[in-house]
Amino acid sequence: MIDVTEQINAVRRQVGKRVLEAGEARTVTISQTYDAAIDDVWDACTNPERIPRWFLPVSGDLRLGGRYQLQGNAGGQIERCDPPKSFAATWEYGGNISWIEVRLMTEPEGGTRFELEHIAHVDEQWAEFGPGAVGIGWDLGFMGLAVHLSSGHANDPQESAAWAASDQGRQFMSLSSRRWCDASIAAGTNEADAQAAADRTTAAYTATAPDESGS
Repeated sequence: MIDVTEQINAVRRQVGKRVLEAGEARTVTISQTYDAAIDDVWDACTNPERIPRWFLPVSGDLRLGGRYQLQGNAGGQIERCDPPKSFAATWEYGGNISWIEVRLMTEPEGGTRFELEHIAHVDEQWAEFGPGAVGIGWDLGFMGLAVHLSSGHANDPQESAAWAASDQGRQFMSLSSRRWCDASIAAGTNEADAQAAADRTTAAYTATAPDESGS
């Protein structure tokens, strides 16, 4: 059983900016330290047999220059790979393209810090939903990895769907949305705009109506 508050507090979240050739972009960075060796975390993130145990089934050629496809989600091309420290890939979904960069670091006090940065062009989705649109999904992935690395438990899609629809699942997504809202405000977003975007994101993930009062 996952401790929702403990997992939410174990993750660091940051929102930033980048300038790409095609224009302004936003960055969403999420990180967590796991009680596991760097080689084990790397294998969990790159081995096609292990990725479905905590994330989604994946197909394709998981090596430099190869293309991958996550079942029912994004696909893309692996652009950089430096095992067991980092890799970068395109993240192509719904006709849009963004980028992910994964970085692993051995912590001095033990364990491995797993950091993921998602870079996307500023668009209507960002304006409407803010960083939580992708941030909540990554929070769920980081939680899945925490469970897998600590217990060896393999993800059961039906169990995951039932949990996401439960009170605990909705609490987790609501808390994640709140934390991404805080990160957005810390990055300079107007507080009212950040909260409105977070309300829409929370509603989308938890299938509830947003609070029209703005509270």
